[in-house]
Amino acid sequence: MTLVSIFFFTYLTAQNDIIIPDTLSGTTFELNLQNGTVQFYGGQATNTMGVNGNILGPTLIMQKAEFVDITVNNLLNDTTTIHWHGMHVSAENDGGPHTIIAPSNSWNPSFTVMDRAATYWYHPHLHEKTNLHVSKGIAGFIIVRDEDEAALELPRTYGVDDFPLVIQTKDFDASNQIVVPSNSDDVLMVNATIDPKLDVPAQVVRLRLLNGSSQRVFNIGLSGNQTFYQIGSDDGLLSEPNAVTRSRMAPGERAEILIDFSGMQGQTLNLKSYAAELPNGMYGATLPGMMSMMTLTGYNPNPMNGSNFDIMELNVVAPTSNPVTTIPSSLVEINSLPESSANITRTLTFTAEAMGPNALNGKFYINSVSFDMNTINYSIPLNNIEIWTLTNQSPTAHPFHIHDVHFYVLDRNGAPPPASEQGRKDVILVPAMQSARVIMQFTDYANDDVPYMYHCHMLTHEDDGMMGQFEVVDETIGIGENNLDPDDIILYPNPLMESNNTLTVTSDDIVFEGYKFYDLAGHKLIERRFEINNKQILIDLTTLGQGTFILSLFSANKTYTKKIIKE
Repeated sequence: MTLVSIFFFTYLTAQNDIIIPDTLSGTTFELNLQNGTVQFYGGQATNTMGVNGNILGPTLIMQKAEFVDITVNNLLNDTTTIHWHGMHVSAENDGGPHTIIAPSNSWNPSFTVMDRAATYWYHPHLHEKTNLHVSKGIAGFIIVRDEDEAALELPRTYGVDDFPLVIQTKDFDASNQIVVPSNSDDVLMVNATIDPKLDVPAQVVRLRLLNGSSQRVFNIGLSGNQTFYQIGSDDGLLSEPNAVTRSRMAPGERAEILIDFSGMQGQTLNLKSYAAELPNGMYGATLPGMMSMMTLTGYNPNPMNGSNFDIMELNVVAPTSNPVTTIPSSLVEINSLPESSANITRTLTFTAEAMGPNALNGKFYINSVSFDMNTINYSIPLNNIEIWTLTNQSPTAHPFHIHDVHFYVLDRNGAPPPASEQGRKDVILVPAMQSARVIMQFTDYANDDVPYMYHCHMLTHEDDGMMGQFEVVDETIGIGENNLDPDDIILYPNPLMESNNTLTVTSDDIVFEGYKFYDLAGHKLIERRFEINNKQILIDLTTLGQGTFILSLFSANKTYTKKIIKE
């Protein structure tokens, strides 16, 4: 809107010291999701949400292989979730839309950190409200450290030569309140700081960049087209520094970069977005759709769309007492998965609800369906190696994100990926009318009760249903010794005879929530969940032929298994 556009142009007259988030480290973390206020402008304060504060959250510093225990307290007046974006954790710890935290309730995920050193982040993931809660301010960094990264001569003194920077754009109304959803995001901030400036020492400095915007793509560069070095992508370091003058970042993507400020004390540079170079058909370009006739409500006028603009001022000050002054020649070993090892190839196609001039204002689909909380789109065997072909048949670009795993980019439109995408990733921007192929392995965690998500990381698209879900299934589950105590549960007849296909299960104390049947190879044959839990259940096994099976009964806090013979 006009008022906010005036704010955008007046940023240049006043610089604000950037906020550096506090840190929490160790193995025990407590996060309070809370309402707050921030005085962005004169007059009325802005209502916000934050973690352990008014807006954004502390940076969590974790060590690979350590077991961490996290308590998330929801002090908001709204239900929400917290997702550990990019981290490889079990589905029940992932914080997707099924793992809700009601107001005044807490959630206690705990897991072993299995990820390599990288910059991850956490944010809400409540279906249809992700954009609201993130835009209001709930987001924070996670820095994972490991031995490989520690062995390199890299800047890693937090807030001194190693800076976490979340770049976001927002829309404010005349009362200084954040508007959600909105395509009029003409206020830019870094670490919740409008018109930010940062003092950097005259040496090699590390910036951990996160595009935390709801929709906007940035084309990162330095004033004067100075070279910088990308050393990491979403989920880890690259094999060697990538010398560039531009780094395109879509919502959800991270990039770790090194800038050599040696000998530049007293000088000022700007971190910029060269959005004038973005191709049309991308949020942030001159045209958000592939054709000029396509319009997006609220997108223009906006001084950032299709124009180069400053993100942050960098003021070079004196070096530290023990500076890093060189760029390493190599980083870590990258072991991608060979294409020949894939068990299956899946195709995911992005489409618009309706084509034509108004297509950008409608919904977007994956494989022609919208998200359904009760539909599992894929059941993936544990340890499967899979290639996903992402084909964008819609008129605008989509950043695709998958939970649980990191992936490697095989190609874009049949061509090898650029050096910036030759490491471990979890978000990939697929431009309009283009395709990409990624490969990944679903290791370690299986749970056919709680699914993982895959979705567009444009939060407006995600909230509108551009999302699907998958379960990872251990096909050997259920095979093992019986653990059913006859004092707790009575089960009869066993074996079942041909004349009687009904198995009766009863208990005086245990309330059953459902059951599953497996064959001895571990394949799930039957599953049923009860809307009303029961202490006695009758199971019809007419559909099963003769043989030996595994019955898995589950209550609220325990699973019971028993071999069942049908003669």
